[in-house]
Amino acid sequence: MNLLIRAAQIVDATSAYDGQRCDLLIENGLIRQIGTDIPAPDGTRVVEADNLHVSPGWIDMRVLAQDPGFEHKEDLTSVCRTATAGGFTDIVLLPNTQPVVDAKGPLGYVQRMSTGQPIRIHAMAAITKGAAGVDFTDMIDLHHAGAVAFSDGTHPLQNPDLLLKTLQYLQPIGGLLINQPEETTLTHYGQMHEGVQSTLLGMKGIPALAEEIMVERDLRLLAYVLEGDTQSTDAPMLHFSTLSSARSVDLIRQAKTQGLPVSCDVAVHQLVFNDTALASFDTNLKVRPPFRSAADVDALWAGLADGTIDAIVSDHTPQDAESKNLEFDMAEFGIIGLETVFAALMTHNRALPLSVLVDRLSTRPRQILRLPALRLAEGEPAMLTLFDPTQSWTYDKTLSKSHNSPFLGKTLTGRVLGTVVGGYFSL
Repeated sequence: MNLLIRAAQIVDATSAYDGQRCDLLIENGLIRQIGTDIPAPDGTRVVEADNLHVSPGWIDMRVLAQDPGFEHKEDLTSVCRTATAGGFTDIVLLPNTQPVVDAKGPLGYVQRMSTGQPIRIHAMAAITKGAAGVDFTDMIDLHHAGAVAFSDGTHPLQNPDLLLKTLQYLQPIGGLLINQPEETTLTHYGQMHEGVQSTLLGMKGIPALAEEIMVERDLRLLAYVLEGDTQSTDAPMLHFSTLSSARSVDLIRQAKTQGLPVSCDVAVHQLVFNDTALASFDTNLKVRPPFRSAADVDALWAGLADGTIDAIVSDHTPQDAESKNLEFDMAEFGIIGLETVFAALMTHNRALPLSVLVDRLSTRPRQILRLPALRLAEGEPAMLTLFDPTQSWTYDKTLSKSHNSPFLGKTLTGRVLGTVVGGYFSL
């Protein structure tokens, strides 16, 4: 079936039609025509809505699918359905499954299961076998087999020699190393951000220092590997995932000023909550890294505004009821977020233009991952997200197998209306 999108405002800084309200005719998976009052050919489905906006398809760089191994929390079919509802045309999966994606067998499983899904799935591969931080995987083989990046995912890379050698190993093939910065010897038994609130609630704190010294360490190692021969930040070698601290943002800002090939992302919930939200002891607010101070949240928004932070991710981490319906200190970390990334951004937006948000959800993540750019132009592949930035709606149910979201039951602003992925329309 072909599709005609009627009178949609285009949000794409790379398109000649940016900011214009246009019709888009989709035929055979391509944008065949962009204009006004385009007649609908026979058999073409027409989509129109008040305040309809369209942008290049969004990509989420950090999703934990839990398949294989923990399919009762989420499987590849349910995560694709959930991501589509959130407006994503692509997702990047962490390697922390059972077995870990540390060889071509588990990588091939993810690739085979991706066939026929309404979304494009990209897989990270682990840096070390079992993501245990000891022995290297065959990264070159995994790179050629289709891994888009290398990371131990939810297991921060602790050994500096491993990180140094990984950077050296990946440099000749243009590989990307992704690390979640956390010095785990400083965070044992921690439950929330270390500060006044953790003291008032009587909970063991996770200091921002644990993140900051890891960021500084990794940047020093990156500079050592390059020895002054820096590359363009358009092609980063090292990506920091889920920053939460003001000091971390400053360190990345300085590194970019120095020309280091580095990038970073922030989880959307870190832009919404600070540590005072945990006064309710709601285990759905227990995340890693933890919600930090209001000043840290301000710094994260500032980092988005000035381009220091390159991408916004969901950090979608499904947890079943048995993992969350516990005392706070016993509950697992994590939030599901694929369906509410855009709504959370718009509900709590601090005057960032739509063009900036789309850049952090689509354009810049694709550059970081070295994926083909998407552009709203005639003849280009139809990979689109349709949305209304002002529509209010109630998030009363989830398509995920898990329900660990603090947004369930809440009224939000900004609604995804559908996606186009080649010839597949979810509208």
